[in-house]
Amino acid sequence: MNNAITLLARILLAHIFLISGLGKLGSGYIGTQGYMEAMGVPGMLLPLVIALEIGGGLALIAGFLTRWAALALAAFSIVSALFFHTNFGDQTQTIMFMKNLAMGGGLLMLYVHGAGAFSVDAKRGGQRG
Repeated sequence: MNNAITLLARILLAHIFLISGLGKLGSGYIGTQGYMEAMGVPGMLLPLVIALEIGGGLALIAGFLTRWAALALAAFSIVSALFFHTNFGDQTQTIMFMKNLAMGGGLLMLYVHGAGAFSVDAKRGGQRG
């Protein structure tokens, strides 16, 4: 049962990144780039953000290099909270800040415990990823 729950946890943690990364492609690109720049983050970093969200999300779902993907996405979540969601006078931004920290915490837990048996990492001979 624990392996099935670990797989479900990986999928639940990954889906927000995958959907968010895909949403930044096409018509969402310009708006996201503008928002990043308005918050003082160079818009030229957006392709890296998209690659991390999509690539990291897919890696978590597959359980491939899971620990590294989880660590990268945890750092991304925490840094994003600090850059984009610190307007604590706005309840939505406060909730987004806490959501990012909670995701970071879940991802750090995945980093510590690994992908579980239902993963590419396990098929490759252990919890290397």
